[in-house]
Amino acid sequence: MISIYYRQQGQIHKASSIEALDKIEPLQLIWLDLNNPEPYEKKRIEAKLGIGLQDLEEAEEIEFSSRYHELPNMVIINSNFLVEEDGSFVNEIVSFILKNNTLISYRNADIKPFGEAVKRFKINASQFPDGFAFLIALFETRIDFDADTLEDLSQQITDISKLITLEENLSEEVLLDITALQEATMTIRGNIIDNQRVISALLRSDFVPDSASTKLRVLIRDIGSLLDFTNFAFERLEFLQNSFLGRVNLQQNRIVKIFTVVTVVFMPPTLIASIYGMNFQLMPELNLKWGYPFALLLMLGSSLVTLLYFKKKNWL
Repeated sequence: MISIYYRQQGQIHKASSIEALDKIEPLQLIWLDLNNPEPYEKKRIEAKLGIGLQDLEEAEEIEFSSRYHELPNMVIINSNFLVEEDGSFVNEIVSFILKNNTLISYRNADIKPFGEAVKRFKINASQFPDGFAFLIALFETRIDFDADTLEDLSQQITDISKLITLEENLSEEVLLDITALQEATMTIRGNIIDNQRVISALLRSDFVPDSASTKLRVLIRDIGSLLDFTNFAFERLEFLQNSFLGRVNLQQNRIVKIFTVVTVVFMPPTLIASIYGMNFQLMPELNLKWGYPFALLLMLGSSLVTLLYFKKKNWL
């Protein structure tokens, strides 16, 4: 899908077909958003604008030179955006080219901040005079999305904290949930750091107009706040993990304690039964009428004495 935003007769318009691009002058273009375009569409755009669109597999290289690159007449940016899939988060690479105040974005997935940026454009198109304004709007909505995601993550952490505090019998699923949240937090943090690197590079760039520098500095401060929040989330998850393991150890200790008490309580009766189970002829109690009840009372009494001893020592 292709979305073309261009200026004509003082108004900003939108087109959604590659054929419309032939009727638009390059200097009129503001933003070309390519979402999983066809190969022939890529070639026509490259020929029209004199650019070369990177394969997204190449854009995923982790080196900073692959993430941000300046040429004499353009800036190339490759950055990750968070996408939620099946309850977890994955990074989708987006390649940007900024040339002659025209923004070209190339992606292969539906990404929420792009839709939010378009909504902002529809509400107030005058705030988007050039492609750089669209680029800043995309990074603003991206930061807002990351903040909302961290808020949801914080609520999930709070729910698990209450569960660990109130639930008597904890299952293994709680630990798996904590591990999943740790993985999600690491993914979000990596995405935020990637965003920070790109915006920091833009602040140092000569392509950035002075009017945009203030917005970029605000974004850097917002990103710093998000990074602090992820650090706090990591600490909470680590604390919850330790609390869970501590609760499990306590439960196991209680079980071991019960088995230990039962074993010790039955040791004296077992010893007495073993003595009277020996096959010696000269055992005086064997021929007495009260021998059997005496042995039973002796076994019961030994168990009671053991229990009273444990009670006195506060071991029960």
